Amino acid sequence: VAKQGLIGIVFAQSPEFVAPHGAKQAVFGTNPIAIGIPAEQGPVVMDMATAAYAWFGLLEAKTAGRPIPGDVALDSRGQPTSDPNEVLSGGAIRVFDRSHKGSNLALMVELLAGPLVGAAVADKLEQRNWGNLLLAVDPELLGDADVIRARTQVVLDRVKHAERLPGVDEILLPSERGNRLAQQRISSGMVPIEANLYNNLKVMASKADAGSAGKAAAGTSAPQLKLQTLLLHPAASAVADPYHASGPPLYQTATFGQPSATEGGQFDYTRSGNPTRTMLEEQWAALEGGCRALAFTSGMAALAVATKLVSVGGHIVAGDDIYGGTSRLLAAVVPAGGVSVSNVDMADISAVKAAIVPGKTQLVMVESPTNPRMQICDIKAIAAAAHAAGALVCVDNSFLTPLYQRPLDLGADISMTSGTKYIGGHGDTTLGMLAVCDAELGKKLYFLQNAEGAGLAPMDCWLALRGLKTMALRMERSVANAGQIAEFLAGHPLVRKLNYAGQPEHPGADVHAAQASSGGAMISFETGDLEASKMIVELTKLYKVTVSFGNVVSLISLPCFMSHASIPAEVRAARGLPDDLVRISVGIEDAADLVADLQQAMDAALADQRRRGASSSSSSSSSSSSSSSSSSSSSS
Repeated sequence: VAKQGLIGIVFAQSPEFVAPHGAKQAVFGTNPIAIGIPAEQGPVVMDMATAAYAWFGLLEAKTAGRPIPGDVALDSRGQPTSDPNEVLSGGAIRVFDRSHKGSNLALMVELLAGPLVGAAVADKLEQRNWGNLLLAVDPELLGDADVIRARTQVVLDRVKHAERLPGVDEILLPSERGNRLAQQRISSGMVPIEANLYNNLKVMASKADAGSAGKAAAGTSAPQLKLQTLLLHPAASAVADPYHASGPPLYQTATFGQPSATEGGQFDYTRSGNPTRTMLEEQWAALEGGCRALAFTSGMAALAVATKLVSVGGHIVAGDDIYGGTSRLLAAVVPAGGVSVSNVDMADISAVKAAIVPGKTQLVMVESPTNPRMQICDIKAIAAAAHAAGALVCVDNSFLTPLYQRPLDLGADISMTSGTKYIGGHGDTTLGMLAVCDAELGKKLYFLQNAEGAGLAPMDCWLALRGLKTMALRMERSVANAGQIAEFLAGHPLVRKLNYAGQPEHPGADVHAAQASSGGAMISFETGDLEASKMIVELTKLYKVTVSFGNVVSLISLPCFMSHASIPAEVRAARGLPDDLVRISVGIEDAADLVADLQQAMDAALADQRRRGASSSSSSSSSSSSSSSSSSSSSS
């Protein structure tokens, strides 16, 4: 308005968030006042809120788990509080100067922007009807416009050149402060925005009508990029890089400078948020088809936070063929918090339904394929059963990643991926990712991540971002190799049972084909002979004997003695997990070399097994002959 040569005056009302001075009940809005006045050197624009704190500031403080200043708000009893939750639970914000003067200014806005413009005068939030009054005054009605602009400039110059206090370099006018800040934003190409607010805006944007004016104006919608492309070309980030680096910047810092002593920036402390972590989380959320993702120090840290969603007295249902670390968490840690756990055969949907207790079961934890026996679980059916009882569903998708299976699309509430595996891909970083499609659930998980200090460090985030660029290529090669290895194992005489989700005859193959696009690169098999299995693992040369999976290098192990060793032997036996089970994580080496290496190890183990069999048979025969001879001597 002021740029048009007019005088602009704005009174902006909002719902009941602020208590009048001397009261504890919220009646006023935060109610800012703004004016714009033409001057010789350009318009001067200024505004001020009549409230001591912003309503959205309360919401963001609650989400981030941080306090607010102790004198800006009251709890429901009318006592000053620094806890945003207390303010949001029946409390109120105070007027800006905590006196009757600020209260009077807030009342001016209520009267001018409420009854005069037809806005609600009570229960504004309930009626979703609060008002704004904009006045545009032509200075010619008051006198000569040029003279008014000149006289206005005199007042501004007097303020600008007033004698300064010691240590003050310059007195800035409101318009100067704002203009300089705007110029900084334009030069940097970005406007900092609090991460949670940005994520919520993205959720709102994702729900926008496909036929909205914006898209209609564009004429055509943007093509839906494949995940393989999104790994290399992520969507625009909330983190702006003024130098447009070809790779994501690494913000290896613990703290960030703040705009002022009383204002917080987008980032303040790396435990609570870091630009490099934000870039990773944004990209992963898009790959999962979710609204938010969170990066943790490990897959177990991520799962541990997910279990914290269950309240004391609650119940978790999990599979009986699950990663050893998950089993340890559920058996030894979670129950100490007053939460009970049931382990069932997740491949049997009737067993899952029977284990879910409506009103008590709060979380169902799924793996598919399972680790290490590659059982297939119907994620969509499990999600439907869990949701019918009011429970959340968390799927460990580490074997397949969203490239080959997207649990959120199948009805899961949380998708967990151990990024130590295929995201990093090189065995040089440890991390875990959670993705959700519900913003409120994302806020709860973020609160726990921040409160417990489980956020991923910047360097590990950077390594994960680098790993994403080649994840599709690495996984495609590993999956292709796995198919050839599975074919070889299926024909080897040492293999009594082969577990590979990519085989058409694999139990649950139809369910797997409906929810996943690949069998993955994980294989396990049984020999029925622990000594033979041990020889296979130790005689291979190209397979590294180690825990974990998803590496560019092929890995091999006996899970019962490594990744699942924390599960008591009797429990493993009861769950049908044999000690002789061999697990292979197929890497990206030449497939023929991998098969040849496996063959020489297995052939040697088979030869040894036959020697042991022959020796045992010989010993039995010798013992039998000796017994017969002894009997004959006794007779004679």
